[in-house]
Amino acid sequence: MASSSSSPRTWRYRVFTSFHGPDVRKTVLSHLRKQFICNGITMFDDQRIERGQTISPELTRGIRESRISIVVLSKNYASSSWCLDELLEILKCKEDIGQIVMTVFYGVDPSDVRKQTGEFGIRFSETCARKTEEEKQKWSQALNDVGNIAGEHFLNWDKESKMVETIARDVSNKLNTTISKDFEDMVGIEAHLQKMQSLLHLDNEDEAMIVGICGPSGIGKTTIARALHSRLSSSFQLTCFMENLKGSYNSGLDEYGLKLCLQQQLLSKILNQNDLRIFHLGAIPERLCDQNVLIILDGVDDLQQLEALTNETSWFGPGSRIIVTTEDQELLEQHDINNTYHVDFPTIKEARKIFCRSAFRQSSAPYGFEKLVERVLKLCSNLPLGLRVMGSSLRRKKEDDWESILHRQENSLDRKIEGVLRVGYDNLHKNDQFLFLLIAFFFNYQDNDHVKAMLGDSKLDVRYGLKTLAYKSLIQISIKGDIVMHKLLQQVGKEAVQRQDHGKRQILIDSDEICDVLENDSGNRNVMGISFDISTLLNDVYISAEAFKRIRNLRFLSIYKTRLDTNVRLHLSEDMVFPPQLRLLHWEVYPGKSLPHTFRPEYLVELNLRDNQLEKLWEEIQPLTNLKKMELLRSSNLKVLPNLSDATNLEVLNLALCESLVEIPPSIGNLHKLEKLIMDFCRKLKVVPTHFNLASLESLGMMGCWQLKNIPDISTNITTLKTTDTMLEDLPQSIRLWSGLQVLDIYGSVNIYHAPAEIYLEGRGADIKKIPDCIKDLDGLKELHIYGCPKIVSLPELPSSLKRLIVDTCESLETLVHFPFESAIEDLYFSNCFKLGQEARRVITKQSRDAWLPGRNVPAEFHYRAVGNSLTIPTDTYECRICVVISPKQKMVEFFDLLCRQRKNGFSTGQKRLQLLPKVQAEHLFIGHFTLSDKLDSGVLLEFSTSSKDIDIIECGIQIFHGHYR
Repeated sequence: MASSSSSPRTWRYRVFTSFHGPDVRKTVLSHLRKQFICNGITMFDDQRIERGQTISPELTRGIRESRISIVVLSKNYASSSWCLDELLEILKCKEDIGQIVMTVFYGVDPSDVRKQTGEFGIRFSETCARKTEEEKQKWSQALNDVGNIAGEHFLNWDKESKMVETIARDVSNKLNTTISKDFEDMVGIEAHLQKMQSLLHLDNEDEAMIVGICGPSGIGKTTIARALHSRLSSSFQLTCFMENLKGSYNSGLDEYGLKLCLQQQLLSKILNQNDLRIFHLGAIPERLCDQNVLIILDGVDDLQQLEALTNETSWFGPGSRIIVTTEDQELLEQHDINNTYHVDFPTIKEARKIFCRSAFRQSSAPYGFEKLVERVLKLCSNLPLGLRVMGSSLRRKKEDDWESILHRQENSLDRKIEGVLRVGYDNLHKNDQFLFLLIAFFFNYQDNDHVKAMLGDSKLDVRYGLKTLAYKSLIQISIKGDIVMHKLLQQVGKEAVQRQDHGKRQILIDSDEICDVLENDSGNRNVMGISFDISTLLNDVYISAEAFKRIRNLRFLSIYKTRLDTNVRLHLSEDMVFPPQLRLLHWEVYPGKSLPHTFRPEYLVELNLRDNQLEKLWEEIQPLTNLKKMELLRSSNLKVLPNLSDATNLEVLNLALCESLVEIPPSIGNLHKLEKLIMDFCRKLKVVPTHFNLASLESLGMMGCWQLKNIPDISTNITTLKTTDTMLEDLPQSIRLWSGLQVLDIYGSVNIYHAPAEIYLEGRGADIKKIPDCIKDLDGLKELHIYGCPKIVSLPELPSSLKRLIVDTCESLETLVHFPFESAIEDLYFSNCFKLGQEARRVITKQSRDAWLPGRNVPAEFHYRAVGNSLTIPTDTYECRICVVISPKQKMVEFFDLLCRQRKNGFSTGQKRLQLLPKVQAEHLFIGHFTLSDKLDSGVLLEFSTSSKDIDIIECGIQIFHGHYR
């Protein structure tokens, strides 16, 4: 979240009124002014400002500095061009800065205002007589918009004074519940506040409640709490914001003294008595048990802080709310606070806006800075604190300076960022600190079971350590079990290692220090991990044959590149001896033709040798019982795989782009825990075992294996299969037993993903002309993807279980079979299939929920149509289908997002992503289902756009459903 300092100053209790005529001033405005004075509200109008042809800067400033504008619409309002220009400025403020606009219809019908009819319309026509058409259209749209804002209608009230009292009370309530301008421009703040307010249950005034706000450092917990305090304070008798409680238990007092001190601070603040003294721990319930209070406890990091300040909800009066912000979820659970808001990272779009507002004081990057902004987003990984600090440091800097600052930040954290993020690490137990560092350098984005296997022989309690790090918001563990550490926290780990004494370091990350160890045998037994970015090397490094003997306890060796560099600067001796207890060997661009003959991978859990020069790994059978993951991606010279009989715990084997590999050894049949086998683009592969019917195998990739003529007899438990089209010509009999197959990808010879031509084309087989009929027997299939098959003319009957069918660049395709009534089909995508017949097009558009196909015109069943990228949904609409015609300005090479912004009463109600769409060569239609939360009482304008500047939207349409569709 970030604030834009260029926003206008706003008076918290100022209201602007727009009206015309002395009758209105003497009645409504006079009574309103009296009511406002009683409530401490300042009313600003234009009566003291000299009127001219255009509204003055003073008036514009008056409008923009007000929290609320009240538009009093009388019969004569439209007779004043001054008032109409005021109205334009008011609605602009509503759009730009979220100003509240209220309406009073004083002797005029709202429909006359909207349509400019009746006596109101006559006055409007007279005013427009000497104006341009453009001015008339702007005013007309503004009147239509303001006429749609629900307000008070004078004719509905018996007494004008009652109406005025209601308006004044409504204004007062809106001012008291409106977020302070200090927070209003912060990206995403309103969404956070709405979620928090739903957790606070403010309508429940019978009991006190404690609510937590939890999340990592720098994500915006304190900002959300401050904004809540600002918004809600006026609704409570007493309020208090106790900021930055972190470390308050390190002051040297005993437990009783510390609790007494904290209670005294709270009572002094909430009662506004600086000299207040207390002498026992019952003071808070004594003073506050009958008070309706709002208390924010910010930065709690010790359970005793909660025990001291909010041990029981009965300490506070009915309706009280206590909000606790912390990085430690366990503290909340220990104090029985189960009502917790977990603050998520902003979306990439929000992150971009946060940074740009801080760096440029606007919501998007100026021309020429777009790529630099993306680099910052990658560096900060969407952490709001990092984005704001980086934005401030780069503000008004030239492009060259950006390069220097970014290069520095990529290697060393900004002090402000490190100061905030480091606290969590410093407060960890030493074992958890070491686990934090291991994740930072070796295990980020790894499955937690994999990490436990890696650390199986360590003295760490990995299960409890991971739980602690997750509780303290230093890592996140996904639903699938993947461990994720934020990029800036990885930098905290780097800084922590650099602060350690050289001789005591357990993990080496500095290139110079690592080179000294590898060339001069200068390591020691403390070293357990090496993380070496070889793209930082300027000179060749020759690894000594004895380099690893002095670091015999090395468990984790990661040698990698962060920048593309074709030079090999790391060289090794043929008789080099790897450490005996190595559990991770990750060596990108391994320079040898084979691993050393002394290599013994007995303890190895992961072998990752991608992008290497290996021709073979080893000769004899090796002890591989601990090996779970084997990554040989782009081993382009690898001609043979070793015997893997002993790798009985192997789960993942990646051989993609092993272009010289000819045979998969029969020993693969012994891998009874293998779950994923990837052989994509092994274009010389000719021999695979006829049977490797492994019950464990779930995913098999054989895309681009042009020499293979058929699919081997594989497990019936397979769930995902990627295959070259020619392998389908001779399917195994067991296909009918593949009831677990959910995703089938079929690839032809057309290179739709712009892979290097020599990889994709050389050695490919002839394209098939049809998909086998037996595919209909795959009764568990959910998704079928067919890519680049230029000779397929028709599709056969497909299984009724199918939910998504994607066909891309099948240039001869003309027909497809109808889906049965009981079909589960939802999505039908046909990119660049330009020969589709009318019946096929009808099936696609009629039988799918979402569709994508070539076309230039919105189909006839879409009764509401418009040229361009926007149209209005009629009133009383609940469900509809939308159709958007997109036109590429040039041949597309990237995927793009289709976006939709909704506007009601002329103002945006948010934008959402409808679909990620593939690259196209010509005009296409997207058809999608669209549901509104409620039926509309007035029209909503839909504006469509895309994330690509190379796409135009040329037409759109809507098909209305008054019941539920499908």
